[in-house]
Amino acid sequence: MQLEFFDVPSPCVGVCQSDEKGLCKGCYRSRDERQNWIHLNSDDKQKVIKRCIQRRKRKNGKIKPKAIEQVIEVSQPSLLDPPSKTVVTKSDDMDFGDFEL
Repeated sequence: MQLEFFDVPSPCVGVCQSDEKGLCKGCYRSRDERQNWIHLNSDDKQKVIKRCIQRRKRKNGKIKPKAIEQVIEVSQPSLLDPPSKTVVTKSDDMDFGDFEL
């Protein structure tokens, strides 16, 4: 984290209600994060704010939690399959004059 000259302000927006997971509906901090805010150093406060931003995005559906993301399988060709032929075409428009090793 970077050097801080001023204390990190609280992300509280004055909506002090908890949702079904125990997170504040206004700032998305957990109960422990709200209670221990005054005892945290600046680095920890910034980490809490970053987690709150991620929670808000997840709640609003802008990002998917990792558990819900679909896993896409990439099928690997069998060694018994015949090799696929790739066509390489010679192109004269490629200029490597400025290329140095």
